[in-house]
Amino acid sequence: MARRTREADAELVETVDDLEELVQDKRQSWRANSSKARRRQRRYKNRLTYELARMNLGSIGDND
Repeated sequence: MARRTREADAELVETVDDLEELVQDKRQSWRANSSKARRRQRRYKNRLTYELARMNLGSIGDND
């Protein structure tokens, strides 16, 4: 079984396609229905996107 996506995985993202490939819900088949699985995937993507933005803001501050 694949491991769940974590915020630390944001370091592995270089392009948008990487984000799509990286986000995995190991319990997707256990969800009650497909809409709940899609919602969970969207939450994972949002968490990673937030982490990417936070990392970029930190690196901008380090360059000053």
